[in-house]
Amino acid sequence: MNFGASRPARRPNLTPMIDVVFLLLVFFMLASRFGVDRALDLAIAGQGNGYSGPPRLVDIRPDGVALNGVPTAQPELAAAVGALTESTNDIVVLRARDDAQLQRVIEIMTELRDAGLTRLVLVE
Repeated sequence: MNFGASRPARRPNLTPMIDVVFLLLVFFMLASRFGVDRALDLAIAGQGNGYSGPPRLVDIRPDGVALNGVPTAQPELAAAVGALTESTNDIVVLRARDDAQLQRVIEIMTELRDAGLTRLVLVE
């Protein structure tokens, strides 16, 4: 039987795959958030001077904050922490509790940093 001359093997067409990759690239570029990222300088445990002075533990909860276990109003937090520190280089320990959102933690950190407290340590 003669089925005719054999055809040369076809090369795969990559155009549809390139189109899909391009569409994914455009989608992720449009879906991403553009904005100003803020860098947070966190102290790393075990570096620098040791902890000194009274305890300064800030518990951050979804519904409020507590300083050393005592509920504190958020606008008064920076002043209350400042009263426990000898200088702005004293360590302040922050701990997120009860599924507090990251944005809430960053808000508290920003408020403390704006109040002049420079050594913030975030713990689990």
